[in-house]
Amino acid sequence: MTSIKNFEHYTDSELIQSVLNGEQRLYELLIRRNNPYLYKIGRMYNFNHHDTEDLMQETFINAYYNLSKFENKSSFKTWISKIMLNHCFHKKQKLSYQKESPTEQLQEHKAPVFQQSSQLENKMMNKELGRIIERLLENLPEENRLVFAMRELNGLSTSETADVLGITEANVKTRLSRTKDMLRVEMEKIYTPDEIYEFNLVYCDRIVERVMSQLLK
Repeated sequence: MTSIKNFEHYTDSELIQSVLNGEQRLYELLIRRNNPYLYKIGRMYNFNHHDTEDLMQETFINAYYNLSKFENKSSFKTWISKIMLNHCFHKKQKLSYQKESPTEQLQEHKAPVFQQSSQLENKMMNKELGRIIERLLENLPEENRLVFAMRELNGLSTSETADVLGITEANVKTRLSRTKDMLRVEMEKIYTPDEIYEFNLVYCDRIVERVMSQLLK
């Protein structure tokens, strides 16, 4: 059997077509590519780590069974983000849950808001500040958290974010600007967001295993 690594250069659209043609195992690559984005959405909805993983699993399984409905009108990331948001919304409506301050040290590799600091001596300080910023984000209005997650953490464009959230591009820009202002006041000169909400390899492997075990029964 050809190694799945041979397909890593495939675009999302090519992977989807291959999966629809019977190469189910290639769905793993779509899971791995989108795990970090869905994780941030769940956390910005203020679900804890465990609940977010459950929501991700539901989302990937739902997306798999509806893969033929993906029409390439938007990116796969945008499409599956909508599904994740829908699951988050319905879970929030059905369940009462206790908001949990994150205990994991998490990471994000995009940093368009804050100044970068490459100084090694600031590393431990930045880790602690990462925890602070996570708590700050949790206390922001939901509409601000979600826009921030889509634009700054998941790297969606303004138009893609508007599409996912069902709001205008003007609203995206306004909410993002306000959110940045809220966060920048205390943190701009001393914080790099390299630790915000990382979905690390251990978690990624676990989600892949959980989803694929359901799909390949």
